[in-house]
Amino acid sequence: MSSIDLDLQIPSLTPCTLPSPGLSKDWGQTEYVWADDSNRILLEDRLSYVESAHAKSALLPSVELAGPRKQIHFDPAQTTFGIVTCGGICPGLNDVIRSLVMHGHYGYGVSKVLGLRYGFESLNPAFGHTPLLLTPERVDNSHHVGGSMLGTSRGKQDPIIMVDELVRLGINVLFVVGGDGSQHGALKIYEEISRRNLDIGVVGIPKTIDNDLLYMDRSFGYHTACAEAFRTLSVAHSEARGFRNGIGLVKLMGRDSGFITCAASLASSEVNFVLIPEVPFSLEGPSGLLHRLELRVRERGHAVIVVAEGAGQELIPNVGTDKDASGNRRYGDIGAFLKERITAHFHANNLELNLKYIDPSYELRGGTATPEDRVFCLQLARHAVHAGMAGKTGVVVAQWHGRFVHLPTALVASGRRKVDQDSDLWRCVLESTGQPAKMGI
Repeated sequence: MSSIDLDLQIPSLTPCTLPSPGLSKDWGQTEYVWADDSNRILLEDRLSYVESAHAKSALLPSVELAGPRKQIHFDPAQTTFGIVTCGGICPGLNDVIRSLVMHGHYGYGVSKVLGLRYGFESLNPAFGHTPLLLTPERVDNSHHVGGSMLGTSRGKQDPIIMVDELVRLGINVLFVVGGDGSQHGALKIYEEISRRNLDIGVVGIPKTIDNDLLYMDRSFGYHTACAEAFRTLSVAHSEARGFRNGIGLVKLMGRDSGFITCAASLASSEVNFVLIPEVPFSLEGPSGLLHRLELRVRERGHAVIVVAEGAGQELIPNVGTDKDASGNRRYGDIGAFLKERITAHFHANNLELNLKYIDPSYELRGGTATPEDRVFCLQLARHAVHAGMAGKTGVVVAQWHGRFVHLPTALVASGRRKVDQDSDLWRCVLESTGQPAKMGI
């Protein structure tokens, strides 16, 4: 389906007849401050899409701007928020939780916020997880600690059971903080709520350091992960230059998308080979990685290789089809595989080798957010609260073309964003490293 054919309308619970508390707090009266559903921006900003829509006599695809509405759906004094964090941990999770609580409490006067523990397991009574009552005092210093104060988990739960639990807990707005798998779970919850015609909103906040969610500039935690990866690459370069025929081999996170690998490598400007899932490569032959790496070491005495965890999976023998709790295929360890093959190649060619293999995966996602990511987390949470109180549902709050927008959850859950081999990003990587566009393929 092309972007022109997408359904970009955001469902809303009705009616929205209550005045926003912001009116009495003098948040402002200008259109910039107060948004309504007619405030939209183009989904695609390239002229070719505009011309395509015009040729089809179609309306230009556009998305709804986020922001406070003058009229809201839920009475704050009777409203209970639920917050759940799902999937892997990520820098900024506690910043988001804290901001949801603070803005719900001080911005709207929401009566209660429940922290749902250990992901979607929290909405299945069989696990026995007791919700945490989140107050401004309880979350006050949470953003100074990495991880999620609510805990997290992977895996699917029955949406019927989860909605039953939402009703039992009296939750009016559920905030789902997570990546594509989590938003797919949020979509199932929204669909079950809609089937029952319940007055419960479901609002998503995008979380993935892989930066692989569709139609958004970035997700929180990505910049922090890139900063941590950059520091690791600096160490790898120092190790490689400190020894004869030194090679620094670094494996970074990125199952299906190589954004962290590309960004950290560009920031380093010391990387010679960047391997990502979107671009196949071979090891053998005169244009394969091993031969090119050998030439680089013979000529310059050292090299740095950065590989995303999902790259080169087709090269690893005996990689099965087993899946984890989230339904993702279990990948082979491309870093360990490359280390073995590089060592064997240099040994076979009677070349000295000093290879240092570094895997900082959990260091990238377990720390606290950078100041830039903290601001981004606060803004996402703030707009999520605005959306939830206005009765928006089946929605993910995101930044697109530099503006905060409402995206349909179904759109976000429909696929993953990947590095385009024809993009300026990948071209910049090729120009920075000097590696060929096709490595032995």
